[in-house]
Amino acid sequence: MPNLPRSAWYDLTRDMNWTLSYVKEEEAWPVELSNGFGLPTEAWWTWDEPYKITYPEYMNIQHGKDTEVYAVNAAVARSKMFDDLDPGWKSAIVEHYGAIAVPEYLASIGESRMGRFGRAAAWRNMATFGTLDEMRHGQIQTYIPYGLLGKEPRFDWALKTVHTNEWGAIAARSLFDDMFTANDAVSTAIQLTFTFETGFTNLQFLGMAADAMKVGDVNFGSLISSIQTDEARHAQQGEPTIKVLVANGRKDVAQKLVDHMFWRSWRIFALLTGLAMDYYTPLEQRSHSFKEFMQEWICKQFLDQFRDFGLEKPWYWDSIFIPELDWYHHALHLGVWYWRPTVWWNPDGGVSPEERDWLEEKYPGWNANYGRHWDVITANIRAGKPEATLPETLPMVCNMCHIPVVSPAGYNAGVLTSPLPKILDRDGRRYTFCSEPCQWVFEQSPARFQGHLNIVDRFLAGHIQPPTVEGAVAYMGLSLEEQGQDATNYAWAYAQRPLAVAAV
Repeated sequence: MPNLPRSAWYDLTRDMNWTLSYVKEEEAWPVELSNGFGLPTEAWWTWDEPYKITYPEYMNIQHGKDTEVYAVNAAVARSKMFDDLDPGWKSAIVEHYGAIAVPEYLASIGESRMGRFGRAAAWRNMATFGTLDEMRHGQIQTYIPYGLLGKEPRFDWALKTVHTNEWGAIAARSLFDDMFTANDAVSTAIQLTFTFETGFTNLQFLGMAADAMKVGDVNFGSLISSIQTDEARHAQQGEPTIKVLVANGRKDVAQKLVDHMFWRSWRIFALLTGLAMDYYTPLEQRSHSFKEFMQEWICKQFLDQFRDFGLEKPWYWDSIFIPELDWYHHALHLGVWYWRPTVWWNPDGGVSPEERDWLEEKYPGWNANYGRHWDVITANIRAGKPEATLPETLPMVCNMCHIPVVSPAGYNAGVLTSPLPKILDRDGRRYTFCSEPCQWVFEQSPARFQGHLNIVDRFLAGHIQPPTVEGAVAYMGLSLEEQGQDATNYAWAYAQRPLAVAAV
């Protein structure tokens, strides 16, 4: 074979399907792991990946990527480059590694499940490469922060986060388990590789990589760029899976899977990426606002893919998702900064006079909707009362996305008609949701979600002792040294213009 041209043998080796005779179809591909959604087996054999690669080609490419990433990391380790980074940006990468590193490794479970239970040989072949990709992503995103522990002990959360009960970790585990560790192969292809990776990780990795290079963090920039090129390849498993479903009259299945996971992905990315781009990245290095990135990568390019495949916009797109681009992550930022002792990174207030001007330019009305709250916070800090800016209670938390409910901010901004969360009473238990789509996702598959307890449920159930904020923080696994503080020691507050607001 080495002497034959690639075209003479590649299709035979990547796509050799056969009819089973020794076992039943449902035994080889049980519905729990390989739901075919009623399509005949032969229909799946038309599955054809757009990006084709052989194993020798794959290994050669990956070797080159690893050589580059580890060489950059070694050079940075001998320098003071990390020491010179902006403290807000350091918080952004501590946040990123804690939320993403181990879940990247867990994604190999979803890929390997498709590698065994994908409905076509070509799909299983592609998923095998995807499994190797995700193992690599987990390895390099735990190795690099490990080398920075001497400079910032919170990088330990790159490995630690998912093993704790920190509220952000609970939210991340809920999302990623739903997406790939507790999913069937067909749903994983659409929800992980198409919805999550084609859309949202492109936003995270391309946007953050561009900002990293501008900030001067070449280590993080080269790492993220290296990962993104893998994502761009194995993310294409979703495209042929959707095509097979649509061609065989199951557009409804593809639409529901996309609608479900797009919303869940949006929730976690607004929290992670929205804060990092609009508040933690130094002002002079911000290439675009978070909203501008979303409009370019999601509202334009990703939406075009929906239409190309014959799918419709998610039902909540125009009425809920698009309006949230203007307010949702700003409300989350205010809440995360206020409850900063409950997170593993140091949130940057990011509201100096110049930054507020930038925020008002990018999000007209920001000062009226959010600046007034920061005025009160600033007044307390200037009055020597930082303790007034610390939490005394826990926030209300959504039973679907497990992120604090911030609907009052949307109401105050004139976007929502009510500041109240959505309430559902079911089987003797009351559930609270931050939004109509979160409640919709829950009600589509209640058996999948209804047994889970968010951090406030656990508090009320007596799982957290003592039942105080301090007890909750200890339950989350945060030592006093690990609890988040303001990234710049309130430098932005003392840089503020004169205020007319009295400390409260």
